[in-house]
Amino acid sequence: AQVTALTQIALHLSNGSTPLYKPLLKELNELPAKAQAILDQADSIKKVAEKYKDYRDFLFIGRHYLFPCALEGALKLKEVSYVHAEGYAAGEMKHGPLAMIDEQFPTFALATDSPLLEKTHSSIQEIRARGGPVVAIATEGNDTIGRVADDTIYIPPTLEQTQPILTAIVMQLFSYYIAVAKDFDVDRPRNLAKSVTVE
Repeated sequence: AQVTALTQIALHLSNGSTPLYKPLLKELNELPAKAQAILDQADSIKKVAEKYKDYRDFLFIGRHYLFPCALEGALKLKEVSYVHAEGYAAGEMKHGPLAMIDEQFPTFALATDSPLLEKTHSSIQEIRARGGPVVAIATEGNDTIGRVADDTIYIPPTLEQTQPILTAIVMQLFSYYIAVAKDFDVDRPRNLAKSVTVE
């Protein structure tokens, strides 16, 4: 909701001067139906989550618009499932996290359609070469990622700028179902304050 509101504010401030003005407005109108399409996949996302519920470590990777999403996905998994998770820029994976990857350290790869998809595909192959399991989010109709990932969750095609909204839903469901499978109270994460009560 915040990303959607900020997008609308940015479009308003642009006063129609960006070539993305009309495409983004159109896409924002179509996002509710696309979000519903993801919610309709909840059962299959639940099965993927249950498959990974016993892992203790997770790496989330993404590029460009999807790098902040990787950080958010890792945060959500930590917050409700108490699983150690790191969000990282996929292009910098070789500078540290790749050393940690093995059969017990899965990666959640944000690999939706973009000009940088081939590079993300290469990162996934490096992880697989080291035995790391991979869960990927890909764009419907793109079979390339599905062939290299262990498990793939698809989102409807959307503009690159609005992909974070749809990928966030997938990652929230994934984290939610892992927490439920572990019998944790997702409405009351331990040690967290959902409102600021102290400074």
